Amino acid sequence: MMSKKRMVAMLLAGGEGKRLGVLTQELAKPAVHFGGKYRIIDFTLSNCVHSGIDTVGVLTQYQPLVLNGYLGNGSPWGLDRRDGGMSILPPYMKQKGGKWYKGTANAIYQNIGFIEQYEPEFVLVISGDHIYKMDYNRMLEQHEKRGADVTIACLRVDLKEASRFGIMHVDDSGAITSFVEKPKVPTSNLASMGVYIFSWQALKQYLIRDEANELSGNDFGKDVIPAMLDDGMKMDAYTFDGYWKDVGTLESLWEANMDLLAKTPSLNLNDYQWPIYSVQPNRPAQFMAAGAKISNSLVTEGCIVEGTVVGSVLFCDVHVGPDSRIHNSVIMPGVRIGKGASIYKAIVAEGTIIPDGASIGSPEFSEVTVVNQSISEVEQLCKQIFSA
Repeated sequence: MMSKKRMVAMLLAGGEGKRLGVLTQELAKPAVHFGGKYRIIDFTLSNCVHSGIDTVGVLTQYQPLVLNGYLGNGSPWGLDRRDGGMSILPPYMKQKGGKWYKGTANAIYQNIGFIEQYEPEFVLVISGDHIYKMDYNRMLEQHEKRGADVTIACLRVDLKEASRFGIMHVDDSGAITSFVEKPKVPTSNLASMGVYIFSWQALKQYLIRDEANELSGNDFGKDVIPAMLDDGMKMDAYTFDGYWKDVGTLESLWEANMDLLAKTPSLNLNDYQWPIYSVQPNRPAQFMAAGAKISNSLVTEGCIVEGTVVGSVLFCDVHVGPDSRIHNSVIMPGVRIGKGASIYKAIVAEGTIIPDGASIGSPEFSEVTVVNQSISEVEQLCKQIFSA
């Protein structure tokens, strides 16, 4: 038996991320690059560390190779410890009869044994594909004070985006009165952030019951939460008022990167009181050639800029050739941009080669263009357009 823990975190990181298209064809969504030098999962793991949570189970499944290698032993986040720390938990595959995780609830169900060894009072269920800073301790304080069985973190979203989320109604006391996962016609804009605190004994009971139900989709939002609500379990909403972004679509990923360039960013990545930890390889200093121009941009170490970069995020080892112009774009690591190319409102995937004179996007084109492979002619560009 391991040392007893007050709260254990279970981080869901096995999603396929279909809405990110070509960016996640060979990469788990939590491992997608963000903000010049981070991966998306860095934010949730850093939140755990700053909240004093030292025991985190990371549940992986889809394309886990890069993600698992990146996580390593949890060192950058202070989770390289024997008493708790980080544990990577892929589906338990027996020689016969083993199954992949069928849904978010089933993923936790398959790891009841992992949780039980710490005898926790509470279990924090979180996702590895959101950008935000949050002190989970404040949420736990409310959960205990109100004697809740489950507390769901929530915030207001644009009503036109509400169908992407679990939507709830609450009464004047903050108790949840209804919850619908991704409704076609939302009747509220109070959205679940996918951050749950459960009293462990209550959750364990419902996980076992859900698994025994052959008609269940084994999902928290679609099955377990509604079942608990129907049974009259005490369910409370925890209202979050900070920056939070679900970067599950191309447009939202681009927007979140652009948010970093605002004069007063909603998300401060230079906050020394709440730093975001990540695996940081050693890179040479950035090089800016004579005549090159960089304005309102985030350009990381190891970049060579010989052209013009405006309102863009450049990751490490990017080379922008002479006379090229990069506007309002996200350029992932290792991209090579030739001479005289122009890129507007685009996401260029890791390792892509953009030839001399290529033109991607335009100032008049309002949607995000994604390029994800080496190209030799402009006509061969592989584009993926976000469609709401």
